[in-house]
Amino acid sequence: MKKNTLTFILMLLLGLVAGTLIGQLLSPYAGLSFLTKSVELTWQPKADLLVIRYDLNLQIRLNLISIVGLAAGFWLYRKL
Repeated sequence: MKKNTLTFILMLLLGLVAGTLIGQLLSPYAGLSFLTKSVELTWQPKADLLVIRYDLNLQIRLNLISIVGLAAGFWLYRKL
């Protein structure tokens, strides 16, 4: 199978989503709170160029489990 950028991004996103879902499932357990504590990253680019105006809000919440899922997505991509 040919590796390309779209496959790489897809595998990373799938790993990130899977890790986030697992983190949500583990959140009720107090003993695993260090794995499910989230850090929020935001980026808000905006511009007014007289012809076009845009305002974009990107927000990412990462926890340790989602980073493990991201690493698993990268590992699966390397195994293709």
